[in-house]
Amino acid sequence: MRGPPVRSLHICASIVLLALLCIHESSGNSLGYSALEERRADLLLPQISPTATPQPFLPLLAPSPLTPFTNSTIPKLSGICVLNFTSLSNMMMVTSTDCMAAFAPVLANVVCCPQVEATLAILIGQSSKYTNTLALNGTLAAHCLSDFQQILVGQGANDSLSKICSIHSSNLTGGSCPISDVSEFESTVETSNLLAACGKIDSVNECCEQVCQNAVLDAARKLAQKAYSLLALDDSHVLSDHTTRINDCKSIVLRWLGSKLEPSRAKEVLRGISNCRINKGCPLNFPNMSHVIEGCGAGKSNQTACCSSVENYVSHLQRQSFVTNLQALNCAASLGVRLRKANITKNVYSQCHISLKDFSLQESGCLLPSLPSDVIFDQSAGVSFVCDLNDNIPAPWPATTQLPASSCNKTVKIPALPAVASGQSNFQQKGANYIPSLTAFVAILIVV
Repeated sequence: MRGPPVRSLHICASIVLLALLCIHESSGNSLGYSALEERRADLLLPQISPTATPQPFLPLLAPSPLTPFTNSTIPKLSGICVLNFTSLSNMMMVTSTDCMAAFAPVLANVVCCPQVEATLAILIGQSSKYTNTLALNGTLAAHCLSDFQQILVGQGANDSLSKICSIHSSNLTGGSCPISDVSEFESTVETSNLLAACGKIDSVNECCEQVCQNAVLDAARKLAQKAYSLLALDDSHVLSDHTTRINDCKSIVLRWLGSKLEPSRAKEVLRGISNCRINKGCPLNFPNMSHVIEGCGAGKSNQTACCSSVENYVSHLQRQSFVTNLQALNCAASLGVRLRKANITKNVYSQCHISLKDFSLQESGCLLPSLPSDVIFDQSAGVSFVCDLNDNIPAPWPATTQLPASSCNKTVKIPALPAVASGQSNFQQKGANYIPSLTAFVAILIVV
């Protein structure tokens, strides 16, 4: 579908990161981008089962990061927060890297915000060993969230994480969940069953089998039920929204897991659960598609004009965010359903050679793996993250105007785990040499 393989281009770190930010900020502009490069026809790849041997993933390497990331500043802390940030210093550094200033907006949905949420849950869970509570009061929550953000920013994280991740001090409290005391929690919930289900999760199959998720939900319901029992004795109280209460109690359950599991294991569990939610949706915003409807609508026979409008539209989507391979499936389905509802019944994805990679950030089409991953920082190599540049699966055109019910029943299968990529600077797949780098990745966007 693409032209010649991307080759590594050398550009200074400042220009690369500034370009990426500018491109992200311009995502809200009206469509006016040039069409994607002329595509060559793709052959439909055979289905790959989640347990089959996948094709390699190759990390994208960025130049050395900007100075503020390597020169940490000393934050001014409140001195009031009860959370022990030092005990999780390694996890805090990972969170700072996942949310580093330049990339936080485009990695927010998949990497940055899930890591922020997991870290906060584990911090509160670990502190409960000494405070005997799985929630902070309003005053402490405000101070702790401020301290948390200042530490991350001092290590190079974006200074707008509250806005990017919609994190508020109330997220550190118990919300409407009636139980936050550890002793009361453990007398209410069948903790042995909870630990058996969530002590170690199957990251590949958890999203469909929901072993841990069901255990968390069951525990949250038992906690929430306490509120109904208490309120039944006092008719002056009004029951709060049931769904909100269950969700608040889920947070309490996850914090308890964060207190009982070793921090790295707790992170694996919490990130695994959050990824199930992430991969169910599409994080992209679909702007007005009148140009596509005009170019491809009923009675239109000019394929060139149709594909030009489709490719211009997709090129706009590419400037919003990195997405996982499963999210790309959902985004393809969402756009396809919108087009079908606009009376475009022909398969414009096949006609215009649109693949899943076309729904992710960058012209070279980086799809992040569906399993949780982190950004990696190395003093000499810079920043890298796992990115699939090898998967040319054509975007599936929806058969109806209804979205698929579940990603567990997708007809297009995505490799669940990346194979270990060669340590060499390039490798060969289906006769094509790939030498990807984030520098080249961003440089292409500058040209486009």
